[in-house]
Amino acid sequence: MDSTSTLISRDTAVLVRRIVREPFTAGTWRRAGYALLAPPVGVVCVPLALLGAPTGRWQRALVRRFLGTDLPPATRTGGLLHALAATPLNLLAAFVTVYGWSLVPMNLGWPLRAGSDYSDAWGGPTFAGAWAFHAVIGGVGFGLLMPWLGRGLAALQIRVAKSLLP
Repeated sequence: MDSTSTLISRDTAVLVRRIVREPFTAGTWRRAGYALLAPPVGVVCVPLALLGAPTGRWQRALVRRFLGTDLPPATRTGGLLHALAATPLNLLAAFVTVYGWSLVPMNLGWPLRAGSDYSDAWGGPTFAGAWAFHAVIGGVGFGLLMPWLGRGLAALQIRVAKSLLP
């Protein structure tokens, strides 16, 4: 085995290890927490910002705590604008997070929710084939995919926060 193939195999091993470990990292779950907390915080911040509360500071703290991004100190409030403009993205992130992560246990536990006829289910016509298909594709597959979707959505949310919470 030459040095080039050894390097490629090491790089591949590092990549596979990172992909497999990512669902179990604290950063993945902090991003999921932000996706779930951002919509209600944004909704609560709208009327409070109209009353003069420092909602921009609260939203900055949420970004810093859950997404690990320090935003520059406030030059103006910006909380109302961010709460209004980020709501569609925050709702999308919350929906994707809840739906995607719920697919993992739902598919791993497929026999608990399956109907009586599994011959037409994906992976059928046998019970074992249907369960294996759902567990591997729906359970493990989404378990490995969701952290990377969360990273992408968090990157968009950080960009919005940086532009609207100056």
